[in-house]
Amino acid sequence: MKKTPKQDQMYMQPAPQIIVSVRDKNGRNNAQTVGFAGNANYHPDMLMISIIPEHLTYDILRETGCFVVNLPMENFKKELYYIGSHSGRDVDKFAALDLKWENGSVVDAPLLTDCPVNIECRVVMSIKPEPGHNEIFFGKVEKVHVDEEYLDEQGHILWENMDLFSSLGSMKKYRDVAPE
Repeated sequence: MKKTPKQDQMYMQPAPQIIVSVRDKNGRNNAQTVGFAGNANYHPDMLMISIIPEHLTYDILRETGCFVVNLPMENFKKELYYIGSHSGRDVDKFAALDLKWENGSVVDAPLLTDCPVNIECRVVMSIKPEPGHNEIFFGKVEKVHVDEEYLDEQGHILWENMDLFSSLGSMKKYRDVAPE
């Protein structure tokens, strides 16, 4: 098969679509959808998230050094879209959506309880590949919370039973990755 050279913005698609939740020093919660995220290390377990410096979440991450990765499913589509299309500088997303949450048990950030997986992370380092672009935050996984219905008898996560989302190159183009 003939290959055609392609220049695009994003090459690894679909990509996980997550919601990062944070809490500022005054106790105000915020959440943001993130399309650039993934596993970064194993032993110690680390995740990476890429955040635009103009976003409120960026300021809070720099201030507090902690965050929660929340994995949304199909039944959270309306909230996912709202969170990704409204700025926390203009609206309290938690109040506007009446989001259900609880405090992290290790980091000072909220867990979105309607998401089946919540991963508490503490920032260990960040890099900014180019000035004026996203900053990549590496978070050490401190604790993982999983709804019991998605665990097998040995405590392994049943990823195949979750209808998680991924993005297709744009925050507004979601792909349901549920098994058929």
